[in-house]
Amino acid sequence: MKKSILLLMSVQFFVYLGFGIIIPILPEVIVNQHLPEIHVGGLLTVYSLASFFTAPLWGSLSDRTGRKKLIMVGLIGFSLSFFLFAFFIENLTLMYLSRVVGGIFSGALYTAVTGFVGDMTTEENRNKYMGLLGMSIGLGFIFGPALGGVLGDISLQMPFIASGVLTLLLFVYAGLILKEPERLGEANKRALLPKGGTMLWQYRIRNLFLLSFMVTLILAGIESTFQLFQISAIEITPKQVGYLFMASGFVDAAIQGGVVRRVKNGSETKWILGAQIITAAGLILIPFTDNLFWAGVALSVFTAGNALARTVLVSLTSKESGGKYGTAAGMTYSMDNMGRIIGPLLFTWLFTRMNGEIYYISATLAVLSIVFIFLYRKSTKTLRSAQ
Repeated sequence: MKKSILLLMSVQFFVYLGFGIIIPILPEVIVNQHLPEIHVGGLLTVYSLASFFTAPLWGSLSDRTGRKKLIMVGLIGFSLSFFLFAFFIENLTLMYLSRVVGGIFSGALYTAVTGFVGDMTTEENRNKYMGLLGMSIGLGFIFGPALGGVLGDISLQMPFIASGVLTLLLFVYAGLILKEPERLGEANKRALLPKGGTMLWQYRIRNLFLLSFMVTLILAGIESTFQLFQISAIEITPKQVGYLFMASGFVDAAIQGGVVRRVKNGSETKWILGAQIITAAGLILIPFTDNLFWAGVALSVFTAGNALARTVLVSLTSKESGGKYGTAAGMTYSMDNMGRIIGPLLFTWLFTRMNGEIYYISATLAVLSIVFIFLYRKSTKTLRSAQ
């Protein structure tokens, strides 16, 4: 099992490395070609859109054909998307096609990998291994932008060629090592809206789902506009953006690994309120950055608040689910995806009209989203008694 888990962790790492690697490159590509900046948001949105709507189809297919086959297909398709972007980086239509291909096959990999772990684990040890996958995803987000920035300093195609080659090597390794799992447990089926999800909306947990959407929406807005703003403000380079996002990634990891452990049971809503205030403060600082250091400070303050809100929300949602952990997690995943679909396009469009002033809007949304916590506190319609 150890070899299989290490391989699956590698798959998740490369999927999210591939998502992160484009963050410091995409705005540079669009600006260099004098294309409308709205395409930065568009290229990020189509990836999430393709992944969101095809993941349930891949899930059904993996149940019939097996997890290993789907992982192999996913790795080939994901690798193809990198090469397609690299070789046609001056063709906007094919760049969109490459992002759609990447989103489709990342959905296949996510579904197959989580299904694989669900198959070969039991209720007792599943959380442990799902946690390892979560750690791999976090590392991918940390190192993706950094790798993209460093290799992008050589050429804008280089990060995508490197990721394509590494994914192909992972394909070969998976073919040699991975064996179809004996199904010890029943993996959760991935659906657009999880089975039983509509029932949860009758209870106060719905406010946590809506807050999760807002938190991710604001994060996606930063990912799509931060570099565009800093290009005009301080002429930031992809390499510098990569380092800034890597530094903020370590802030994210520190929050999840250190601060969150201090959150006592029953105090979650207070921490989330504070987190949203910190998020808003970081957003308000961004328009005032006039050098690289302060750009990093603003981004790190934002990341600290956003990471704290996201992590504590997951914990509180689990406690509020009345034992329906899988259904609640599936609903949160769907709401997060909606944030990643809407956020890049919405905030990039606003950026083309308002430039740095959009961060005041983002900060306002962060503060206003606190209303969901007050609604949650006020309601007595809870599922906790059903546990």
